[in-house]
Amino acid sequence: MTETRAQDGVTLSWEDLAAEARSARERAYAPYSRFAVGAALEAADGRVFVGCNVESASYPVGTCAERVALGHAVVSGARSFARIVVASGGAVPASPCGMCRQALAEFGLELEVMSVGGNGVATTWRLRDLLPAHFGPQQLGLAPEAAS
Repeated sequence: MTETRAQDGVTLSWEDLAAEARSARERAYAPYSRFAVGAALEAADGRVFVGCNVESASYPVGTCAERVALGHAVVSGARSFARIVVASGGAVPASPCGMCRQALAEFGLELEVMSVGGNGVATTWRLRDLLPAHFGPQQLGLAPEAAS
Protein backbone atom coordinates (compact mmCIF):
# COMPACT_ATOMS: atom_id res chain seq x y z
CA MET A 1 0.00 0.00 0.00
CA THR A 2 1.53 3.32 -0.99
CA GLU A 3 -1.29 5.66 -0.05
CA THR A 4 -3.93 5.66 2.66
CA ARG A 5 -6.26 8.40 3.79
CA ALA A 6 -7.66 9.17 7.21
CA GLN A 7 -11.29 8.13 7.14
CA ASP A 8 -14.22 10.43 7.94
CA GLY A 9 -11.96 13.32 8.92
CA VAL A 10 -10.35 11.29 11.72
CA THR A 11 -6.69 12.15 12.07
CA LEU A 12 -4.25 9.29 12.36
CA SER A 13 -2.43 9.01 15.66
CA TRP A 14 1.34 8.90 15.81
CA GLU A 15 1.01 5.18 16.58
CA ASP A 16 -1.15 4.64 13.47
CA LEU A 17 1.46 6.43 11.37
CA ALA A 18 4.23 4.39 13.01
CA ALA A 19 2.34 1.19 12.19
CA GLU A 20 2.28 2.23 8.53
CA ALA A 21 6.04 2.84 8.64
CA ARG A 22 6.68 -0.52 10.32
CA SER A 23 4.57 -2.27 7.70
CA ALA A 24 6.58 -0.60 4.93
CA ARG A 25 9.80 -1.62 6.70
CA GLU A 26 8.78 -5.27 6.34
CA ARG A 27 8.95 -4.85 2.56
CA ALA A 28 12.40 -3.18 2.50
CA TYR A 29 15.03 -4.54 0.14
CA ALA A 30 18.20 -4.39 2.23
CA PRO A 31 20.32 -7.46 1.38
CA TYR A 32 23.63 -5.63 1.87
CA SER A 33 23.25 -3.56 5.01
CA ARG A 34 20.50 -5.71 6.55
CA PHE A 35 19.19 -2.39 7.93
CA ALA A 36 15.56 -2.31 6.84
CA VAL A 37 13.79 1.05 7.11
CA GLY A 38 10.20 2.07 6.47
CA ALA A 39 8.68 5.54 6.32
CA ALA A 40 5.15 6.94 6.42
CA LEU A 41 4.76 10.53 5.21
CA GLU A 42 1.51 12.31 6.01
CA ALA A 43 0.40 15.02 3.60
CA ALA A 44 -1.42 18.09 4.87
CA ASP A 45 -4.65 16.73 3.35
CA GLY A 46 -4.44 13.50 5.41
CA ARG A 47 -3.11 11.16 2.75
CA VAL A 48 -0.29 8.89 3.89
CA PHE A 49 2.46 7.73 1.56
CA VAL A 50 4.80 4.93 2.55
CA GLY A 51 8.22 3.91 1.37
CA CYS A 52 10.98 1.48 2.24
CA ASN A 53 14.68 1.51 1.56
CA VAL A 54 15.77 -0.16 -1.68
CA GLU A 55 19.44 -1.10 -1.84
CA SER A 56 21.58 -1.93 -4.86
CA ALA A 57 24.84 -3.80 -5.34
CA SER A 58 26.03 -0.46 -6.74
CA TYR A 59 25.68 1.23 -3.34
CA PRO A 60 25.07 4.83 -4.42
CA VAL A 61 22.06 3.71 -6.46
CA GLY A 62 20.13 2.70 -3.33
CA THR A 63 17.28 4.87 -2.09
CA CYS A 64 16.19 5.65 1.45
CA ALA A 65 12.66 4.97 2.69
CA GLU A 66 11.96 8.66 3.26
CA ARG A 67 12.73 9.61 -0.35
CA VAL A 68 10.71 6.68 -1.69
CA ALA A 69 7.71 7.92 0.34
CA LEU A 70 8.34 11.48 -0.82
CA GLY A 71 8.46 10.35 -4.46
CA HIS A 72 5.13 8.54 -4.07
CA ALA A 73 3.63 11.67 -2.54
CA VAL A 74 4.90 14.02 -5.22
CA VAL A 75 3.77 11.81 -8.11
CA SER A 76 0.33 11.76 -6.44
CA GLY A 77 0.22 15.56 -6.36
CA ALA A 78 1.02 16.18 -2.69
CA ARG A 79 3.22 19.21 -1.99
CA SER A 80 2.54 20.00 1.67
CA PHE A 81 3.36 17.64 4.53
CA ALA A 82 2.60 17.48 8.24
CA ARG A 83 4.47 14.49 9.68
CA ILE A 84 6.77 11.62 8.83
CA VAL A 85 7.60 8.50 10.82
CA VAL A 86 10.78 6.57 10.11
CA ALA A 87 10.88 3.00 11.47
CA SER A 88 14.05 0.94 11.75
CA GLY A 89 15.04 -2.21 13.57
CA GLY A 90 17.87 -0.65 15.55
CA ALA A 91 17.70 -0.14 19.30
CA VAL A 92 18.42 3.57 18.83
CA PRO A 93 15.96 5.50 16.64
CA ALA A 94 17.63 6.50 13.36
CA SER A 95 17.00 10.03 12.17
CA PRO A 96 16.73 10.72 8.42
CA CYS A 97 20.08 10.96 6.66
CA GLY A 98 21.32 14.28 5.32
CA MET A 99 20.08 13.64 1.78
CA CYS A 100 16.60 12.83 3.04
CA ARG A 101 16.57 15.87 5.30
CA GLN A 102 17.46 18.07 2.33
CA ALA A 103 14.83 16.44 0.09
CA LEU A 104 12.11 16.87 2.72
CA ALA A 105 13.18 20.48 3.42
CA GLU A 106 12.23 21.36 -0.14
CA PHE A 107 8.60 21.12 1.02
CA GLY A 108 8.84 22.88 4.38
CA LEU A 109 10.89 22.97 7.53
CA GLU A 110 7.98 22.64 9.97
CA LEU A 111 7.58 18.93 9.19
CA GLU A 112 7.31 16.87 12.38
CA VAL A 113 9.72 13.93 12.28
CA MET A 114 9.46 10.84 14.47
CA SER A 115 11.94 7.99 14.43
CA VAL A 116 10.99 4.68 16.00
CA GLY A 117 13.52 1.99 16.85
CA GLY A 118 12.88 -1.73 16.80
CA ASN A 119 12.22 -1.73 20.54
CA GLY A 120 9.50 0.93 20.22
CA VAL A 121 11.61 3.78 21.60
CA ALA A 122 10.79 6.96 19.68
CA THR A 123 12.38 10.37 19.25
CA THR A 124 10.76 13.40 17.62
CA TRP A 125 12.10 16.58 16.05
CA ARG A 126 11.07 19.39 13.72
CA LEU A 127 12.85 19.16 10.39
CA ARG A 128 14.07 22.73 11.00
CA ASP A 129 16.07 21.43 13.99
CA LEU A 130 17.55 18.51 12.03
CA LEU A 131 18.65 20.73 9.14
CA PRO A 132 19.21 24.26 10.48
CA ALA A 133 21.29 25.59 7.58
CA HIS A 134 19.41 24.08 4.66
CA PHE A 135 19.76 25.00 1.01
CA GLY A 136 16.47 25.84 -0.66
CA PRO A 137 14.64 27.88 -3.28
CA GLN A 138 15.44 31.08 -1.41
CA GLN A 139 19.16 30.65 -2.17
CA LEU A 140 18.23 30.44 -5.85
CA GLY A 141 16.21 33.65 -5.61
CA LEU A 142 12.90 31.78 -5.89
CA ALA A 143 9.86 31.86 -3.66
CA PRO A 144 9.12 28.36 -2.26
CA GLU A 145 5.94 28.14 -4.36
CA ALA A 146 7.93 28.83 -7.54
CA ALA A 147 10.05 25.74 -6.94
CA SER A 148 7.13 23.30 -6.93
